[in-house]
Amino acid sequence: MKKTLPILGGIIITSFYFFPFEFSFLPGINTKMALAGIGLVLLGLNLGRSRESLFRKDITIASLLAGAVSLIGFIATIYNNTTDYSYASYLISMWVWLSGAYVVILFLKWIHGCITPQLVCNYLIAVCTIQCIIAISMEFNDSLKFFVDGFLGGEGFMGKNEGRLYGIGAALDVAGSRFATMLIAIAFFCSRPDLYIQSNRQILLYLIAFFIILLIGNMMARTTIIGGVIAIAYYICNAIFRRKRGLHNYKIGWWLIGCSFLTIIVVSYLYLTNPVIEKHVRFAFEGFFSLAETGQWEVQSNNQLLHHWDAIPQEFRTWMIGDGYFQAHKTDPYYLGPVWGDFYHSTDVGYWRFIYYFGLIGLLAFSAFLCYVTYACSKNHPTFKLLCWLILITNFIIWAKVSTDLFLVFALLLVIPKEPNDTIVPQQIPVSD
Repeated sequence: MKKTLPILGGIIITSFYFFPFEFSFLPGINTKMALAGIGLVLLGLNLGRSRESLFRKDITIASLLAGAVSLIGFIATIYNNTTDYSYASYLISMWVWLSGAYVVILFLKWIHGCITPQLVCNYLIAVCTIQCIIAISMEFNDSLKFFVDGFLGGEGFMGKNEGRLYGIGAALDVAGSRFATMLIAIAFFCSRPDLYIQSNRQILLYLIAFFIILLIGNMMARTTIIGGVIAIAYYICNAIFRRKRGLHNYKIGWWLIGCSFLTIIVVSYLYLTNPVIEKHVRFAFEGFFSLAETGQWEVQSNNQLLHHWDAIPQEFRTWMIGDGYFQAHKTDPYYLGPVWGDFYHSTDVGYWRFIYYFGLIGLLAFSAFLCYVTYACSKNHPTFKLLCWLILITNFIIWAKVSTDLFLVFALLLVIPKEPNDTIVPQQIPVSD
């Protein structure tokens, strides 16, 4: 019990950070903002006592690049005479994430006595798994759904009107993109069992988490499948091309095959016997069902995505400095142009939304910022270098579908102190004995 309660607290704090939400009784302030406020206080106290500071060279450079993104966003709004300051305040957003990450890292370090990227990822994996379990459980338990809906604010974000599964702050593509990163993390750890795996129990926990996140996460947001494809491709390539293959690699491979067959059998049975599961499975794997039933790959969201890609900017000025709109134009009381859907020019494609907001100049600055923080994280933790770059690649792929960034993952890695010689301290998924 002494170990269970702190770990449970760590999972809750990590979830507050990774999937922030507003309490219905405290609108306007989400859990990320609350953690950021606590983080600034703790940072000030620690700076006064031990000279500990987040103002290291790498974070300073990252802040300057985030400041450049903010400045370009501000210039775009002023030049285009709009009131959309979405990315004009990105520097503040960066430090909100960093401050929140600081609280998470301090809390986890207090629980375990040390902190490593793998330990942090294990908590994130646990959070994603629990969010998926909560989401599917609410479909079958009205009491749980009523309880969660009773304190959960921000209903518009939760995708309730679309009939989607949702967790506590986890829904739509925001959840899907974060699920995707943890699927890749699991594949990364399982591909090097000599470094990151300590027991058969840990292998089993990783594989259970992988299939829960892949299946239920895909029911919540099909963006999850991007991480699943990258994770499986990475694991297969690593198994084929890595020169040194121990017995652990073959063991994990057979376990993976066994879990895959077992998952297919269980999901198939539930699909045939439960109409709720049938609905969500058909949504999650709509393309496969379409291919089997009609001979063509048809996915509604993909068709919508193709339509969104048609919104190509037409003016040279837009390509350079944008039109100054990122949010829906209806949020601007002075807007007099054409009326579109929920987004400017009716597109949710990340690349187009960034170009329409602050042009290629802003898009390149934002990309440079993410590339630098990836470089900084990989330099501080060299053995996790490949994982960092895979997450960045995932971010750029997701931009082809939706405009969300994964800096919150890098923020956690930036806050973790650089280990001498990058010493690896393998950590298991946080569960009680």
